[in-house]
Amino acid sequence: MSLLRDLGELVSSDRILTDELDRLCYSYDSSFISRLHRFIPDAVVLPRSVEETAAVVKYAARKGIPIVPRGAGSGESGGAVPVQGGIVMDMSTWKDVVELDVANMQILVRPGLVHDELNRLLAPHGLFFPPDPGSSKMATIGGMVANNSSGLRAIKYGVTENYVLGLEVVLPDGRVITTGGQDCRALKNVSGLNLTKLFVGSEGVLGVITGIRLRLWPRPPSRGLVMAAFPRLEDAPKAVMAVFQAGMLPSGMEIMDSSAIEAVNLYRPDLNLPLCEAILLFEVDGDPPGVAWQVEQIRSICEQWAREVEEALEEERMTQLWEGRSLVAAAVSRLRSEGTRAFIGEDISVPLSRVPEALRGIKSLADKHQIKVVIFGHIGDGNLHTAPVIDPDDEGEVARVQHLADDIHRLALRLQGTVTGEHGVGFVRSQYARQEHGLALDAMFQVKKALDPLGIMNPGKIFPSPVKGAEADGKGTASTAE
Repeated sequence: MSLLRDLGELVSSDRILTDELDRLCYSYDSSFISRLHRFIPDAVVLPRSVEETAAVVKYAARKGIPIVPRGAGSGESGGAVPVQGGIVMDMSTWKDVVELDVANMQILVRPGLVHDELNRLLAPHGLFFPPDPGSSKMATIGGMVANNSSGLRAIKYGVTENYVLGLEVVLPDGRVITTGGQDCRALKNVSGLNLTKLFVGSEGVLGVITGIRLRLWPRPPSRGLVMAAFPRLEDAPKAVMAVFQAGMLPSGMEIMDSSAIEAVNLYRPDLNLPLCEAILLFEVDGDPPGVAWQVEQIRSICEQWAREVEEALEEERMTQLWEGRSLVAAAVSRLRSEGTRAFIGEDISVPLSRVPEALRGIKSLADKHQIKVVIFGHIGDGNLHTAPVIDPDDEGEVARVQHLADDIHRLALRLQGTVTGEHGVGFVRSQYARQEHGLALDAMFQVKKALDPLGIMNPGKIFPSPVKGAEADGKGTASTAE
């Protein structure tokens, strides 16, 4: 194969994959759409240096071959699947820590470093990287940057972009740039156009990220937790707003609806979560007296509407209470013996004032399409996850769940929200880009075209475009690499 021979001159042969079975493993991520279609790359490369990465990108540019950067492959929007074939650039094995600068509260890492590994490394220094995607043991920092990930603690600490001081990026023509200042170690920098934020959240359509300089945060000395069970779904958002109006900003505010509670109790009966229409979890952190005071205040507020409220300041009990929320994704399929979760419309975000409408709207749409849907997520910033449970072998259910996902996305836009709060546009949500962004989408594409005139960087993502060679097989599936 000429491709294998050419790549072998650029990268060690043991880090080039061209066998069909190997390539098949890179044809999917966690998105449901990658189960319905076959997106097989022509080759997979696992670079371990900037020089190797740049050499492969230069080669791809000369040949007009698509490049698809990939982290752990845990994304849920089809962002890392090669919808037009080409070369998948697997960055997950490149996980070095280049520099830990404790004195200046920052660290330079390679894209494959896993979130949990980073925070375990930082813990002895009293520091941490606050964004928590909820998939901490698998999510790579490169993937988090590419999708501007947020998660459980975004309401207080913000999202990934708030912590990226600078990036090393291989541009689509193979040039290597450093954003945020070539030698800058300052925590504030307003010099020049903010290219760092341009690349954060760009989902691989503008270049390949090879180095990430992160700002770190002091680890709070104490934290506490409040769990409240509400007999009425609409009362949960009321409690959230009341906490905000009382002048408190919890580090985490999570919701689980009745179906999520049912799923977790089936998965882990010993947790015995209270049966109700909604459970809220409030986490606060800071100095011990402040944490204790906030916990008591939140408890008092929730008792106005909640049937049951529990507070915890001990680490063991907080871990137990958080476990219920962390198990939802794994527990969802327990609601049906033949069921599985379809990652197809799972991270809409709406204004806080319209969360009640969104919650009831999703339930109404689920009834309309006769699909069981579990709702959970980050209610403090209006980011709701919807997890449909279906039989993937039932063609009727597969068709209905796709219509359901479309309705949920359009519901979010009607409520002045967005189709994706944290998982990215990818391939799944590109069809809504024009409706959400209007003429701004054209400006985005002009930036894309200026940096990537050949269109080789992760084609088919963010911007609506046809899938090369996709042909239906009678079940709604397609293949792009026969």
